[in-house]
Amino acid sequence: KSKNLKDEEKIKLMCFSGVKQYPMRVKCATLSWHTLTSAIDNIKKEINKASQGHFKKSKSSPKRKLVEFSGYEGEFKVGDKITVDHFFEGEFVDVSGISKGKGFQGVVKRHGFAGVGDSTHGQHNRKRAPGSIGAGSDPSRVFKGMKMAGQMGSTKVKALNLKVVKVMNEENLLLVKGSVPGHNNSYIIVQK
Repeated sequence: KSKNLKDEEKIKLMCFSGVKQYPMRVKCATLSWHTLTSAIDNIKKEINKASQGHFKKSKSSPKRKLVEFSGYEGEFKVGDKITVDHFFEGEFVDVSGISKGKGFQGVVKRHGFAGVGDSTHGQHNRKRAPGSIGAGSDPSRVFKGMKMAGQMGSTKVKALNLKVVKVMNEENLLLVKGSVPGHNNSYIIVQK
């Protein structure tokens, strides 16, 4: 509940539980490119030998999710905790994640086709049909990128310039104004 917020900021707020992340590996490939591999959520199942060595080297238990970030030169050491205190109220962030999967959808839902408007003049069961997909024997093919029915959702999406409304360091929570991709309890990446 947003009790301490102004009325104009109560429009739509997304609350992120900032899962504690642990830097697994800080590596320098060249003089200008530093990367930070961050790990989230412990797992109990068996993992392969390569991953076991990776976690053993960083003195960490096996984790469910590994994410690599670039541009963190000397800020973190292996074993440091990454929390929401890196964000400030009022700044704008980009939030990326995997969007909700919608399954196999037709052209009306997937691409916004109108379908056939008339239900008379010989039309029968054509309300949500795609219509023509191209010319006949001249191209003798269907052009790439033709809008058709197919798998919808479950792709990587990035929401840009969302305002950070509140940072709660004690609870490790982040309040952001706007909508973000993904279902409940999904992983998201918040970047400045």
